[in-house]
Amino acid sequence: QVQLLESGGGLVQAGDSLRLSCRNSGRTFTNYAMGWFRQAPGKEREFVAGIRWTTGTTEYADSVKGRFTISRDNAKKMVFLQMNSSKPEDTAVYYCALDKFWSSGTSFTGDYWGQGTQVTVFS
Repeated sequence: QVQLLESGGGLVQAGDSLRLSCRNSGRTFTNYAMGWFRQAPGKEREFVAGIRWTTGTTEYADSVKGRFTISRDNAKKMVFLQMNSSKPEDTAVYYCALDKFWSSGTSFTGDYWGQGTQVTVFS
């Protein structure tokens, strides 16, 4: 099956950068996508960014556009989230997710999830 393992979380000062990584140690799918969600204390989990594996097309939440970049390494089955110009409101647990089939114009649906990694941004 699919096993997702995140790494790279930590404590950073506002304005600093952080890079999250996620490795898929299991199977893949023909038209799958991988992405990142986050959940802050007392809030619902929200979509951050996603990337379609075969095309490389990406989508971002408005709150992170221009600051975060999602990328992938096909050979290693890894996805990354480069977080630049971090803000205290980026503080959350970040989850890696895999969508078995993410078509254009639809919401990213996490069919598989990692355990999450904590990101804390202090001012």
